[in-house]
Amino acid sequence: MTVHKIISNLLESNTFVLEKDGQALVIDAGADLSELKRHFSNGVVVVGILLTHGHFDHAMHVVEYAKTFNCKIYASKFIKEYLCDSKKNYSENGLCVTDFSNFIFFDEDCSFQVGVFNVDCFTTPGHSKCGVSYLIENIIFVGDLIFKRGVGRDDLFGGDRQQLVQSLKKVQSLSFEVLESGHGENSSFNEQKRNLQAFIKFLSRQK
Repeated sequence: MTVHKIISNLLESNTFVLEKDGQALVIDAGADLSELKRHFSNGVVVVGILLTHGHFDHAMHVVEYAKTFNCKIYASKFIKEYLCDSKKNYSENGLCVTDFSNFIFFDEDCSFQVGVFNVDCFTTPGHSKCGVSYLIENIIFVGDLIFKRGVGRDDLFGGDRQQLVQSLKKVQSLSFEVLESGHGENSSFNEQKRNLQAFIKFLSRQK
């Protein structure tokens, strides 16, 4: 499996293209469609789009992607509240989804297959109610839950510090080699082992 990272012009969010055996899986939808297409190999078939959460810089172009590639969108069931309300997704009237017929929703940890890709899905709220992390082979894609040297903020709509701590603990318990964040650089399991322990301790303190 190869992974291409595209840095969007929406708050420099990361969109990922995974390719394997002539198929592609897209994670998040902040990059312009024209930019996204440049990262596909010739003849590749896009089999699905995974959303880590519903903030506009990660979901702005998702409907356009799905229509162009004729594929399904996978996301937390709680994402509907974000995608249909520009105030909650922070897009300033730029993102408002009204038709969810092309979505496949989940509300708990699960595993599923999209084309040739085996996906382990973990609900990881805290930065948002609809936060989801996806473990594919040895790489985990966590959106804005965790960064190379930090964790996501919990003061936006639907954020919750207690849930954030529990989600950090969940990721900490998983086995992976690389962690890909919604912004910035990736990090290793060993780097995050130190990072997560420190932030769990800090965030668990009483306010």
